[in-house]
Amino acid sequence: MGRVQLFEIRLRQGRVVYSPGEPLAGAVRVRLGAPLPFRAIRVTCMGSCGVSNKANDGAWVVEESYFNSSLSLADKGSLPAGEHNFPFQFLLPATAPTSFEGPFGKIVHQVRASIDTPRFSKDHKCSLVFYILSPLNLNSIPDIEQPNVASTTKKFSYKLVKTGNVVLTASTDLRGYVVGQVLRLQADIENQSGKDTSPVVASLLQKVSYKAKRWIYDVRTIAEVEGTGVKAWRRAQWQEQILVPALPQSALPGCSLIHIDYYLQVSMKAPEATVTLPLFVGNIAVNQTPLSPCVGPGSSPGALSPVVPSAPPQEEAEAVAGGPHLSDPVSLSTKIHSQRQQPPPTPLGPVPVPTGDPCVQVGSPASHSLHPPLCISIGATVPYFAEGSGGPVPTTSALILPPEYSSWGYPYEAPPSYEQSCGASTDPGLIPGS
Repeated sequence: MGRVQLFEIRLRQGRVVYSPGEPLAGAVRVRLGAPLPFRAIRVTCMGSCGVSNKANDGAWVVEESYFNSSLSLADKGSLPAGEHNFPFQFLLPATAPTSFEGPFGKIVHQVRASIDTPRFSKDHKCSLVFYILSPLNLNSIPDIEQPNVASTTKKFSYKLVKTGNVVLTASTDLRGYVVGQVLRLQADIENQSGKDTSPVVASLLQKVSYKAKRWIYDVRTIAEVEGTGVKAWRRAQWQEQILVPALPQSALPGCSLIHIDYYLQVSMKAPEATVTLPLFVGNIAVNQTPLSPCVGPGSSPGALSPVVPSAPPQEEAEAVAGGPHLSDPVSLSTKIHSQRQQPPPTPLGPVPVPTGDPCVQVGSPASHSLHPPLCISIGATVPYFAEGSGGPVPTTSALILPPEYSSWGYPYEAPPSYEQSCGASTDPGLIPGS
């Protein structure tokens, strides 16, 4: 056998997930079958981000570095045969961003070790990736506890010459959620026309923005719920729940090249009506009681007050007078409920979990209403895309349970940014720089 039989990096206690500002300690282990002369043995701890113009292409067109520290473990000399351990320790910067990997870029943190040998001899190198989780406290986002409501009114034509209005109003109980938490949706549809509407669809969307030479937007449907349509001259209310799956946190503070936004988009095809509610996904749940719109007697908490119907258009006055009037709201049923998740990957080995940090399993997330801030069993804040040209696929990492993303067809428009949705009240650190 050759001189170097083993060259590897081991982190203390086998840890793989760290918080910013923590010490990262470990050792470089070398096993030799014969003496090895060397000029230096070094170890480097580094964090960086790279973005490409093409999906799954490692040729970065834009890069930024977060930290790069090196230590000399041994100076010029010769290592005798046998096993050698060289301990090291680095202090991770408090501003290091959360690890992330997507089809157009990634934030990666790693330790690299090298043995520089004399001239004409082969140098030896090894590396080990570790993950940083910088928890996003939802309570630090301005107005996170305020009601999340949006409404739109669309004209609806029927019988060739007649038109009416359809009012679509959507709301969620909160503006921000953690993994495993239930998102409660309510949609109120007022059909002020003589034609039935199409089904109403609610989609939880993820928009990842990559800053290459231009901004690249990757929009995906995470979960989708479809409710039945609304009959002519009827008011309807649709209440649904979406379980927030394992997702990277919003924003990725500390990184200027990759930004993550989430939205709940409620839409109908006939008439073409869409409302978009910006949402945040974080690691520390909202602890204030959310404010609710005014509720009337007998209404459930958080429910919207009934929409007051507007007067019908002038050309419809006769039809309205002779036709049925809007009655009390009816409850819409759900036709399709797709969370688009997949079973956990086969573990590669035991995963170290910090003491006192119980993890919610995706199979039973309803048993925990609030997700712990540093859960690593399904916290998809570490890479969940593999390298290759076959499109994004989940890695075999035992640390995460990635959502099974699929292409989305409707609605076709990419949602607006948080800045466009929320205005100047949104923290500039939580919006893209475009």
